[in-house]
Amino acid sequence: MVPNDHDTDQGGVRVRNPRPDDIPAMIALHRRCFPYMVAADGAWEEQELKSHLEVFEEGQFVAEVEGAIVGVASSLIVNMGRDPLRKHTYYGITDDGYFYNHDPQGDTLYGAEVYVDPDCRGRGIGKVLYEARRDLCRRLNLRRILAGGRLSNYADHAERLTPEEYVWQVQEGKIADPVLGFQISQGFAVRGVMPNYIRDPRSKDFASLIEWLNPDYQAEDRDGVKVRVACVQYQMRRLDGFEDFANQVRYFVETAGEDYGAEFVLFPEFLSVQLLSGLPPMGSREGIRKLSEYTDRFVELMSTLAREQGLYLIAGSHPVAQADGRLHNTAMVFKPDGTHAQQPKLHITPSEKTWWGISGGDSLVVVQTPKARIGVLICYDVEFPEAARYLADRGVEILFVPYCTDNRQGYLRVTTCAAARAIENQIYVATAGVVGNLPDVPAMDIHYGRAAVFTPSDFEFARDGIQSQADANVETMLVTDLDISDLYRSRQSGAVTPMSDRRRDLFEFRPKLSNEMIGRGVEEGTVE
Repeated sequence: MVPNDHDTDQGGVRVRNPRPDDIPAMIALHRRCFPYMVAADGAWEEQELKSHLEVFEEGQFVAEVEGAIVGVASSLIVNMGRDPLRKHTYYGITDDGYFYNHDPQGDTLYGAEVYVDPDCRGRGIGKVLYEARRDLCRRLNLRRILAGGRLSNYADHAERLTPEEYVWQVQEGKIADPVLGFQISQGFAVRGVMPNYIRDPRSKDFASLIEWLNPDYQAEDRDGVKVRVACVQYQMRRLDGFEDFANQVRYFVETAGEDYGAEFVLFPEFLSVQLLSGLPPMGSREGIRKLSEYTDRFVELMSTLAREQGLYLIAGSHPVAQADGRLHNTAMVFKPDGTHAQQPKLHITPSEKTWWGISGGDSLVVVQTPKARIGVLICYDVEFPEAARYLADRGVEILFVPYCTDNRQGYLRVTTCAAARAIENQIYVATAGVVGNLPDVPAMDIHYGRAAVFTPSDFEFARDGIQSQADANVETMLVTDLDISDLYRSRQSGAVTPMSDRRRDLFEFRPKLSNEMIGRGVEEGTVE
């Protein structure tokens, strides 16, 4: 979210999503706010808060006053099933505090935690955090906000009142409870009392079940979670110049958008290398450097096409010169507003190093779109399961894989691994490769390609795990619809559920990507 500034009776408050470098301050504040609970159950741990940012960055908020963190709100999206007001425990609803059960297809925003610096209470900070949570609920079109509210003074009345009687007297104003009383003032209704909700001596482990219904909620039909994807199986050909290239690309984008209503269009890796066919012959390293000089025109073309058609354009890949002189093989995701995110190829093949001197990047980008969260792995990258696992852990639902392979063996390596990534991460993987010949360009003589979209292998999907597949080695465009909700049904109740059955107690995944180091799990500016 863009940081929002709020004026309260006692000054300004800024609300924003937290960064990884905020975690120590958040933990220290939690210890100050809940000394009784910390003694009984412990404070937040660093790995838990990192997990919150990884799975649902949008749902986490911090409040700042003069640059200091004075309030925190944590939440996740859950699917409560047929009985949204069923009793539960804090540890069950939050997956033991890690939020791994966050379900983007759920209809309920669950408030896991709100706490405010004791020295700053009474300044309206809690109200600002609750409003941020309500805004998020409206923006994501969720049906409700649920939470378990601590009965913070129940220990003082437990000898003479049941938890239900205590809650009733708080509602009637006969007993002051700073937590439940505040929640009621924020428009929440009490729906019941839950025993053994959390280890909290002040609450005797009880909690109220509170609900806020979103007045702007609009029920969506099943088609609201379907997306249409077009994978361009592009033929390499001799070109007379950039305009010739632009005309070929424009034809496919316009056909995908205007004729087929595609929302995502995928081109193959090294789409732009055919521009070298219209230049005087040169060595491979000289040629790839020359090609990088087309970057500005390439970006302008793809940006214009994405904006004109109002779609997301995954523009294959193109060599991009870096400030230090290195070349990255870069995929660019162009958005309907014309802006774009860049995804460098991480793993560089021996031929790319030898022929072109290309270097590997060190970041992975997640792009949030209105209907699906997407990521890109370029060709060889999909043969390494760690990269896809990283993206899946950050909520990617469709993985796009542009590739360029010269023979059937290379094609099979890429596509077999793409199918495996779809199964093990329970995601869709869309692939597209180049076909045809380019005899006058070194290292681009022949190609073998067959566009396909792979799925998890389960009852919700095609029998062989292939949603759709083109004929091999002919220029064409593969168009298919993907139902995002099928992924979540499969993850919750499939014949196998690899996303939830992972042995996290045995294997730990520690990424060292540059965007992890600077606290950017999701590309800035990509949330629509």
